[in-house]
Amino acid sequence: MKITKKTKISKIVEEKPEAVEILFDAGMGCVGCPMAQQETLEQGCLAHGMDEEKINELVERLSEEIGEKNGKN
Repeated sequence: MKITKKTKISKIVEEKPEAVEILFDAGMGCVGCPMAQQETLEQGCLAHGMDEEKINELVERLSEEIGEKNGKN
């Protein structure tokens, strides 16, 4: 799975449940709330006060730890 800022949070959590811990660590404790089901990763991050730099860091971390970069599809 390729994770980008435009990936829906619900898709990330559904396909990669291990992402929940990373999202919690980033301050996104509401990954199971109804809004998170419709929001992109970028929208959720912005709602939690993250700037573009922090969003990009989170995307990079998710990609490195659970995404395509390390061969875990």
